[in-house]
Amino acid sequence: MPVHTSAILRRGLAAAVALPLLALAACSYGSQAKDDDSAQKVAAGAKKIDGLDSVKIGYFGNITHASALVGRQKGFFQKSLGATEAKYQIFNAGPSEIEALNSGSIDIGWIGPSPAINGYTKSDGKSLRIIGGSASGGVKLVVNPEKIKSLKDVKGKKIATPQLGNTQDVAFLNWIAEQGWKVDAQSGKGDVSVVRTDNKVTPDAYKSGSVDGAWVPEPTASKLVAEGAKVLLDESTLWPDKKFVITNIIVRQGFLKDHPDAVEAVLKASVEANKWINANPDEAKAAANQQLAVDSGKALPAEVLDPAWKSIQIIDDPLAATLDTEAEHAVKAGLLKQPELDGIYDLTLLNKVLKTEGEPTVSDAGLGVK
Repeated sequence: MPVHTSAILRRGLAAAVALPLLALAACSYGSQAKDDDSAQKVAAGAKKIDGLDSVKIGYFGNITHASALVGRQKGFFQKSLGATEAKYQIFNAGPSEIEALNSGSIDIGWIGPSPAINGYTKSDGKSLRIIGGSASGGVKLVVNPEKIKSLKDVKGKKIATPQLGNTQDVAFLNWIAEQGWKVDAQSGKGDVSVVRTDNKVTPDAYKSGSVDGAWVPEPTASKLVAEGAKVLLDESTLWPDKKFVITNIIVRQGFLKDHPDAVEAVLKASVEANKWINANPDEAKAAANQQLAVDSGKALPAEVLDPAWKSIQIIDDPLAATLDTEAEHAVKAGLLKQPELDGIYDLTLLNKVLKTEGEPTVSDAGLGVK
């Protein structure tokens, strides 16, 4: 699965989405658009940024959104925003977060690549910008070891993906095609039966024998392993440097234009949180799980949390070239018409923060604002 920047995607072709389903999120744990107006205490004498009373931040109650979980739990966002209150909403699906962004219910959000692509293309490039990275990896093909002992044994089996056209569904369809097997993308029928199953019920489907395995994000993959499944393939091994985007940071374009200092403050907090996470992995894992318990009502058990945490890389780089490639895979699968992704990235403020922190800047792979 080589990563390369597609010239086709940047030739001004008309943007159109074949299926709204591509907006479905890369993962779907957490409560639906739950408001939480409680703010952490701000430092005495702190000032409001851009004169704002609050900045509204959205994310999923999911371990692949660890930057947001830890950034909230450890107070990185509130510290960076000063007297401007950090408010939060938790989502469990990409479309609802994109809708909230478009309506102004949130200003900035952590989200997967497929809903970001769909939100951008459906609005003709007017709704959002990707302004930073957050996480890479955390996706695995896990299978029933009694039925599937090697990759070739996947043929003829029933494999779950989260939803038609979501990030993992597209990746699995692309992998199937690379094996020389045929599957109808819409129905999921063919040499492999692709069974679209919500992440929350996939473990039960596995236990009942309804599926023989799943191509899923964490923590669903580790939940299945806890039920006796085995990891057959880690998707990261299919990508150069074992990195591919699973979570990005997006912003409403109007908010970015009107309140760049607030956006920079959130990005600064994210970079600081990521640095702290990577320097303190065990403490960060505990903090993320503590916030998950608040958001979803239930913390992850150690047998699920520990392997899930190890498989995710927390990064600032949005890995733009891999998003470009993921879009190509969706087009090849027939799930997305050729999109125009020029301008989906604006990494100006992120690179400003990275320079200040003495960190290397990151690339938009030619898909940035001109």
